Amino acid sequence: MNVVDEDIGREDIERKFRELQSDVVGTVGAEVKSYAIAAGAVLFIGIMTTAYVIGRRRGRKRSTVVEIRRI
Repeated sequence: MNVVDEDIGREDIERKFRELQSDVVGTVGAEVKSYAIAAGAVLFIGIMTTAYVIGRRRGRKRSTVVEIRRI
């Protein structure tokens, strides 16, 4: 086993904890941001598709059908 000649003090523990905490917060923040962007894109596409389908259906109901016959 390795024997450390130096005493580990409170400052050493706090410094290492802050270093680990900043790494975790940065990683989690990036993941949350990417998930939020993906969820926003899916929501936007869903809303646009719904609006298109509703508009198309409404347009079919309102349009007049003209039938031309040859005499």
